[in-house]
Amino acid sequence: MERTELEWLKHLIDCHDREKPALRLLDSYYEGEQPLSYMAPELQAEMDERVRQVVVNWPQLVADSVEERLDVEGFRFPEEAEADTELWRIWQANRLDAQSHQGHLDALVMRRSYVIVGAREGDAETPVVTVESALDVFAEHDPRTGAVVAAIKRWCEEREGEPDVDYATLYLPDVTSWWVKDRSGVWVEDPDRERDEHGLGEVPVVVLANRPRLKKPGGVSEFKSVISLSDACCKIATDMMVSAEYHATPRRVAFGFGEEDFVDEQGRRVSAFSRVIGRIWATEKNRKEDGADVEQFPEADLANFHNTINQLARLVASLAGLPPHFLGYATENPASADAIRSSESRLVKRAERKQRDWGEAWEQVMRLVLRIRDGAWDPDVLSLETVWRDASTPTVAQKADAATKLFTAKIVPLRQTREDMGYTQAQIARMEQQDEAAAQDAMSRVLAGDLAALEAGPKPQPDEDADEDDPVSEPAGVV
Repeated sequence: MERTELEWLKHLIDCHDREKPALRLLDSYYEGEQPLSYMAPELQAEMDERVRQVVVNWPQLVADSVEERLDVEGFRFPEEAEADTELWRIWQANRLDAQSHQGHLDALVMRRSYVIVGAREGDAETPVVTVESALDVFAEHDPRTGAVVAAIKRWCEEREGEPDVDYATLYLPDVTSWWVKDRSGVWVEDPDRERDEHGLGEVPVVVLANRPRLKKPGGVSEFKSVISLSDACCKIATDMMVSAEYHATPRRVAFGFGEEDFVDEQGRRVSAFSRVIGRIWATEKNRKEDGADVEQFPEADLANFHNTINQLARLVASLAGLPPHFLGYATENPASADAIRSSESRLVKRAERKQRDWGEAWEQVMRLVLRIRDGAWDPDVLSLETVWRDASTPTVAQKADAATKLFTAKIVPLRQTREDMGYTQAQIARMEQQDEAAAQDAMSRVLAGDLAALEAGPKPQPDEDADEDDPVSEPAGVV
């Protein structure tokens, strides 16, 4: 049964509300604000606020390590050698250099992020493209085709001295409408906004899903598998800091003493802290007659904590595909530069997988951009290609050597060589302008040289009868 717009609105809000707690928890792990786990409630209640959790933020490292290798550099049609300048202009106009990174990061952390495309008032040539958080946007997929069939964006405006006002935008294949919750708590269409009957035939919302699966098109958080290990590490690190107190000030036991015996050299009673750390104690009691004695317990050994954290780090590196040096542990023999680059192979492959998945999403964004700008679907846009920066980390010398060999062997043209070197499209364009100017200058010099030669006449020819043994032969006709 087909839903009405209000039914779609309420359905999407209910779905979004159900998943928001899980999204906020994932976000708290990235920010290092997750609750302390694995500690007994009785111990936590007794320690009260005297123990602060030590956060070893491995989830943030896992997400950032992949996101740092995802840089969009342009869009290109297969029949064109260069990236499309018009699409890149729209990209820059919407500040997507920065927003695309934020969208990638949110997708890695909270399973997905969203990109919404719409018309821009006053500038029909530059559609609006915004990147949205999963905390604000929710989309539903068609179980048959997998396409987005409806989406909603929600926000709340705080007004001084008045109740907060909830707003929502409903995106459907042929219409976009704006809604507001009135004072009675009922959703009604916003009278201040005119509904947009765009007739696109598809929802102008594109999902950047992280690791989507056939039955989970909404994606999975990148650090889902390391959350439990991160919790364990935070618990061990917190316990280590508690033990460090006893390591710094080992516990002592005093036999045969009373409170009146803990005095300083002037006979004044010392504080509890002075007793704990063993400041000056003075007493007339002795071990033989009064049975007075002081014993010290062995100080805490922190090595077991270090070993446990090191082992947890190895497990995180294995699950997340991170090189060992990313997590701060190393072997006795330092790895060579080649070994370090080899250890990054799994991380690079993960980043390339993201480029493939999200490249298709960004291409769909650009198809919507051109459809909204031109008013019709262009079949050529189906073959659009996203240009990504190389996800690997070779040295400059390695990249230059490989690119030069490919160019010298005439396997790739000069422009591709410069792209392989990591230059941006703008830098390559300036280089080509400089190449063209240099070629024109060289041609001018050649032409100028030929003209000078014509004015000087033909060059004198050497005498064929000259003695070959004579190192210097005068030209014919010279006496």
